[in-house]
Amino acid sequence: MTRLLLCLPLVCVLALPLQAVDPCVSGTPVGKRPSPYSFLVATGPQRGQQTCYVCEQHEGNKPAVIVFARTTSDSVGKLVTKLDAATLAKKDSGGKVWMTLLADKADLDSLAKWAQKQGIKNAPVGVYEDEDGPPSYKLHKDADVTVLLFVKQKVTANFAFRAGELDDKAIESVLKAVPALFEAKPAERTEPVPQP
Repeated sequence: MTRLLLCLPLVCVLALPLQAVDPCVSGTPVGKRPSPYSFLVATGPQRGQQTCYVCEQHEGNKPAVIVFARTTSDSVGKLVTKLDAATLAKKDSGGKVWMTLLADKADLDSLAKWAQKQGIKNAPVGVYEDEDGPPSYKLHKDADVTVLLFVKQKVTANFAFRAGELDDKAIESVLKAVPALFEAKPAERTEPVPQP
């Protein structure tokens, strides 16, 4: 019995690293409809306006990529820049990429400067003023970055990364999912899109 009690803490300690490598699950699941949400845009023609790009993309059943981020790191900038380039290469599709920073308070000037420094030219960048994000998305508190790809009002790919996990390999895994967004032509709209 004493040996068992001495071994039990060791088993618990050895099991802890296994929990840390479990993939982070965050955001709308694959196959589900991403809900409309508005956020304050810091770059581009809609700067300073509350905008719902999900609504616009749902309207025409067009492809889209949402990047939810809790930090403005160089790796997030690299991800958004590469996603934007991939979408621009298929501009006839009407596809769109945007980044939503989750923060308690919007600092549009700092965010716009960060986007410019990262070389983000076309993809709008803005702030959702709540660190938890839009409630219907159920973004995990440990997810530093959540990426959702959707077309025809259905999520086709979902990626979530804890702080420090968004490296070059992770960025490439996201980029590999992008071509599937453009394989099917958008269908005609059959139902109205609810406005937030």
